[in-house]
Amino acid sequence: MLDPDSGLSLTIARIVQRLQGSSLHSQLERQARVSLHKPEIKLESLKEDIKDFLKTSGWEKKLQNAVYSELNVFPSPCHPAAPPEHMKEPLAYMRKAQGSWEKRILKSLNSMCTELSIPLAQKRPASEQKELLNKWNEMGTDEPDLSLFRPVYAPKDFLEVLMNLRNPNYENGEQPSFRNHLGLIQVPLKVKDIPELKEDFSELGLNTGQLGIDDSAQVPPEFFENEHVRVGQKVLAEQDSAAAQQYVRQGCPTALRADLWALILNISNQPEDILYYEQLKSNVIQYDLLVDSLIYKDVKLTASNDDYYFVFEDYLYQVLLCFSRDTSVLDHFTYSSATPPKSYIRGKLGIEEYAVFYPPNGVIPFHGFSMYVAPLCFLYHEPSKLYQIFREMYVRFFFRLHSISSHPSGIVSLCLLFETLLQTHLPQLFYHLREIGAQPLRISFKWMVRAFSGYLATDQLLLLWDRILGYNSLEVLAVLAAAVFAFRAVNLMEVTSLAAAEAVLADLSTLKVMPLLQIFLFATVT
Repeated sequence: MLDPDSGLSLTIARIVQRLQGSSLHSQLERQARVSLHKPEIKLESLKEDIKDFLKTSGWEKKLQNAVYSELNVFPSPCHPAAPPEHMKEPLAYMRKAQGSWEKRILKSLNSMCTELSIPLAQKRPASEQKELLNKWNEMGTDEPDLSLFRPVYAPKDFLEVLMNLRNPNYENGEQPSFRNHLGLIQVPLKVKDIPELKEDFSELGLNTGQLGIDDSAQVPPEFFENEHVRVGQKVLAEQDSAAAQQYVRQGCPTALRADLWALILNISNQPEDILYYEQLKSNVIQYDLLVDSLIYKDVKLTASNDDYYFVFEDYLYQVLLCFSRDTSVLDHFTYSSATPPKSYIRGKLGIEEYAVFYPPNGVIPFHGFSMYVAPLCFLYHEPSKLYQIFREMYVRFFFRLHSISSHPSGIVSLCLLFETLLQTHLPQLFYHLREIGAQPLRISFKWMVRAFSGYLATDQLLLLWDRILGYNSLEVLAVLAAAVFAFRAVNLMEVTSLAAAEAVLADLSTLKVMPLLQIFLFATVT
């Protein structure tokens, strides 16, 4: 273990190194130079005067937000002697499982490539480039023939892999405990119990005002809402990411949500960000990738058929096509258990210097991937800002939902947390569903992998994502999944098959997120 002091100095060194190459660093330098011409800057107290100037002109707050953003995204530093792969994933068997899953995905992609005789990437002819540029804002009207393309994998394929995960050190000679027999996830990871969750999510308590709950026992809801909006406006005026993150734990007022999320994610949509987005767009125009067809297919199969999201079809194509070209996304692989897939330039197979990451961002989309973007379209209508918000949400949260790791917000831990909560607090229901061949995780897995996007009504989904951002954790997804089963427990006790259980839980669009979370965490006797 690292002692706190050396851990802190390692963290500071890493953040300084990360920020040195950023545009914020060059802007701060420029401002410091500008300040030298001001009469209040004295040579004898130069350092202090420049610090004061940066403070009063708002640059110190921008630096604080950038540091806070780095602290939220990057894990605590490992011991200096630990190998680099430990930062990606400390457990060797998890790294191995993720590696073999990646090989399987890549094999599926390559076999599709061979079957259809389509290259992974090729330059578009000039006429096609011109046509794509002209219809950039109405790509949804395009109807390419995608019948031969299939999603590389769907959530249920991924669940089969997670069900077969085992810790090799745990199996030998030890008697498996009773709990191990019940759930689908058979790996020994530490997950929180309800008392720990109550402590972590204390702001969701019954005595705290919440947006997303119609009746508050302490204060009439309109009083709380008016006051909450006033505080939210103050938080935005202060431009403080940490304060915004604390604030959204009680929910965001609809009118302030877009700005508060951007503040928490430290997205300001500067001219250079808009230019970067335009460069990605021009890359889409010039080159045709095989994953483009997978993205088209996914949007057509999911968001285009959704009552809430079909109107955003064009935005989804724009964001996801640009995302596939964005090499800055590769940075998140330093703290993700996943490794970006590689391909070779034609005719140079196996020669390492001709290897390239494919797709350029290292992320192969799967069935339902476009649903990570769809809810954000309600909040952001400017494509470059929508793009940046999605990219930041992905590299902070969503990547954990489709990679194998031991992280508390990783999908394996979420599945185990869900099963443990259900077994502990609704043992009869869990046992009943298991006996009829309707393991609860088989139903709830798709909800968690998509962060409930496409399952909840949009206003409820945004209230849920408020809490993900507020707590910088995805654990609330597992809690909500368990709460849904608790809410429908009476009906579920009557079913006699997996199909009937799925029918009871087929429509979540009428559910209210906050009452379910509160009842499950704070009104259940533990």
